[in-house]
Amino acid sequence: MGITTLCSLWVVLLLPIVVSGVPTEEPTSGEAMDPSFPGGCRRCCDSEDMLPPADASSAASPSALPYALPEVRPYINITILKGDKGDRGLLGTPGKLGKEGPRGDRGPQGTKGAKGQAGSPGSPCRTRSSAFSVGRKTALHSSEDFQPLLFDTVFVNPDGHFDMAAGHFVAPLRGLYFFSLNVHSWNFKETYVHVVHNEEAAVILYAQPSDRSIMQSQSVMLALAPDDRVWVRLFKRERENAVYSDDVDTYITFSGHLIKPEDD
Repeated sequence: MGITTLCSLWVVLLLPIVVSGVPTEEPTSGEAMDPSFPGGCRRCCDSEDMLPPADASSAASPSALPYALPEVRPYINITILKGDKGDRGLLGTPGKLGKEGPRGDRGPQGTKGAKGQAGSPGSPCRTRSSAFSVGRKTALHSSEDFQPLLFDTVFVNPDGHFDMAAGHFVAPLRGLYFFSLNVHSWNFKETYVHVVHNEEAAVILYAQPSDRSIMQSQSVMLALAPDDRVWVRLFKRERENAVYSDDVDTYITFSGHLIKPEDD
């Protein structure tokens, strides 16, 4: 069946070529080939005397020229052989990622959003500094027991961390503090004074008996917790112990300040 169909297609394609090669006009009676023309028909029994001379053939009319075959140009209609459309092929592999394009222009500013809710209240403000400096204008002698050294003059106490009634500094927060004590000794008496952290003596200020009174000083740095107390006390009477001062000049001073809070 397939061979018969193929042969039929070739017959259809070649039929125009065969038809175009056959002359479509027959010579009329007036245009019949002259037997005397060199290219015309001649009977074998004709004598050679009947042939025309050579110059006569050159003078023959154009209509007596031999018939020329037409030019054959084959043509194949390719659309006849075109088959049905095939199925779609498989998807190819993705190509390489292209280069990143230039950054676009900045867009217009958006509309203002709604007001947010109020935040929770913060913690109370905490003091980040502490300082004091106090003095005493009255002399003091030792007694039967330890005797706290009270002060009657305030130089600096901005936050009230030094309790004038008790003679104590109360730490407002945990951190490092610096303290200094200055006293004036008494002639021919010892000077024996403690700087106390809560109930424990931290450092001592001491001067031996002398015929001259002199200024003595002591300083210390302490790590304190909130509500820790620092104060000054005079030693017991078992030793002749005293500090000197008068109501004109201030010979006894006690000062301190916060150096660094612990959470910094």
